[in-house]
Amino acid sequence: MENVVLIGMPGCGKSTVGVILAKTLGVDFIDTDLVIQKREGGLLQELLNSRGMEAFLDAESAAVRSVDCAGAVIATGGSVVYRPEAMAHLKKRGRIVYLRLPYPDMMARLSNIKTRGIAIAPGKTMADVYAERVPLYEKYADLTVDCAGLTVEETVTALVDALRA
Repeated sequence: MENVVLIGMPGCGKSTVGVILAKTLGVDFIDTDLVIQKREGGLLQELLNSRGMEAFLDAESAAVRSVDCAGAVIATGGSVVYRPEAMAHLKKRGRIVYLRLPYPDMMARLSNIKTRGIAIAPGKTMADVYAERVPLYEKYADLTVDCAGLTVEETVTALVDALRA
């Protein structure tokens, strides 16, 4: 089985859905946010605060490009799409699945925007980030699964169905 790579905005369920999808498929699960934290020795928000967004994105890209596996579910950070070399690496190793979530639904799910390690340039809002990233998610996606109004279990079922189609 090739890798299944989950991309999308913060709050869309990449990590939560990814774990359950991996269990459902009987494969390994890798969260690239955890790979970054281990490699860089700090929490995502700490890295953003101490190094700035561009250095964080470079560290994220390097961490993602260090992932070399087959037959796994890989949950990425929402900002992975800002680095084409990271996306090219992931695309060579699996199917990219965009977990699409409308902006209002995303905002309803996010209660920790300032502490969860979201790469937001100074002066930008979450609406700005959403507008920047959606075209990139759409560009890189091999499959898109709409998550609006779905529970985690329903999202996993929709993902499995999309992957088998």
